[in-house]
Amino acid sequence: MTSKAEWLRATLLATSLAFTVTSPALAESAPDAFKVTNFLLDNGMEVVVIPDHRAPIVTHMVWYKIGSADEPPGKSGIAHFFEHLMFKATSHHAAGEFDRAISDIGGSNNAFTSYDYTAFHETVAPSALELMMSFEADRMRNLILTDEVIKTERDVILEERRSRIDNNPEAVLDEEVDATLWQNQPYRIPVIGWMQEMQQLNRTDATAFYDKYYRPNNAVLIVAGDVEPDTVRALAEKTYGKVARGPDLPPRIRPVEPEQNTKRTVTLSDARVSVPSFSTQWVVPSYHTGKPGEAEALDLLAEILGGGNRSRLYQALVVHQGIASNAGAYFQGTMLDDTNFTVYGAPRGDAKISDVEAAVDAEVARIVRDGVTPSELEKAKDRYVRSMIFARDKQDSMANIYGSTLATGGNVQDVQQWTDRIRKVTADEVKAVAARYLVLARSTTGYLLPQQQAGN
Repeated sequence: MTSKAEWLRATLLATSLAFTVTSPALAESAPDAFKVTNFLLDNGMEVVVIPDHRAPIVTHMVWYKIGSADEPPGKSGIAHFFEHLMFKATSHHAAGEFDRAISDIGGSNNAFTSYDYTAFHETVAPSALELMMSFEADRMRNLILTDEVIKTERDVILEERRSRIDNNPEAVLDEEVDATLWQNQPYRIPVIGWMQEMQQLNRTDATAFYDKYYRPNNAVLIVAGDVEPDTVRALAEKTYGKVARGPDLPPRIRPVEPEQNTKRTVTLSDARVSVPSFSTQWVVPSYHTGKPGEAEALDLLAEILGGGNRSRLYQALVVHQGIASNAGAYFQGTMLDDTNFTVYGAPRGDAKISDVEAAVDAEVARIVRDGVTPSELEKAKDRYVRSMIFARDKQDSMANIYGSTLATGGNVQDVQQWTDRIRKVTADEVKAVAARYLVLARSTTGYLLPQQQAGN
């Protein structure tokens, strides 16, 4: 099972760039075999089919609109915990039977939990699609949760926290920065949970969570690969369609972030750190919360400022000044609530972390003051559009794009129209979002330092 942090690092760039997979201009010239289809089952489960007949494989994903930010107070980690419990026995299948069935046919499977959703996925031959649907539909409602199962798997997630978070200085700092950046919003709580609350999770908590959220009308099915929409519809109705609809859930309204008026810093010094690094973050709108065009402008701002070796930060700090081993920026726009915009860097050679931070701040200030050029804006747009060609080569990327969008308040049309919206962003709009949101006086900066630098 994949942690949120690992999944985010692996898919952040691919997701933001690959949003272009089905722009209207491209869809018009694409054969019907590649057109995306979506429909609802009678029990409220949404289904999206993304045909791709170039290879005899299919990616099957179930996205539940429940993540760590939806957890009850004091129950942090229950969403991730329940992701683990979904691999246990059901009233129809023994524990491990699903995994063995996938292994026997040479397939692969995994799951991940994030702030806004939990997803389960399998990649198999098309002939096994009905079997995958049958297993997933079964565990949607028929898990057998005993005190022994709870205790055993709770020990697993506690050890996961020790190994992946507590023993990793970078992960510890990330948690502390999140808890400082977000003053009220539940994104401030780690996806895996706080240790003292994880230790108290029990069968009553798990059963209540399961009964409330693991229902077809709170789920999205994404099927990408060598399939036909009519076939997927028939199989979905035969399997998922037999699962009873659950009670309608209330809107996902969460605590609102207050106005931020201070610059905050978080510093961690650790003997295991050999090279210092820093990151500065701001609270910014997501695609779901932003005004029209804002998130698109933030996406392009992140690309121009720090999206790769052509970006301003990389060229200025790594290539020309030679003071940084890395420097960049990113914007995670696919979130249900507001999100964060981040710049980061680490020194090289004799340079100090303060030199790198000052140089990064200077590049941000230059965009706020002077904006971006029409040429670099057009090149950034072109990089997004060209990436579509490569994104279509990965079924899981396409499935992730649609799944994460639909699980965070978007729809299929939002994905299909994204390229047109990106193309309409102006240089003035990029400058405006930089000036509006990248204000150092309202930022949170985290420093990861070697032990000997404590107090410097």
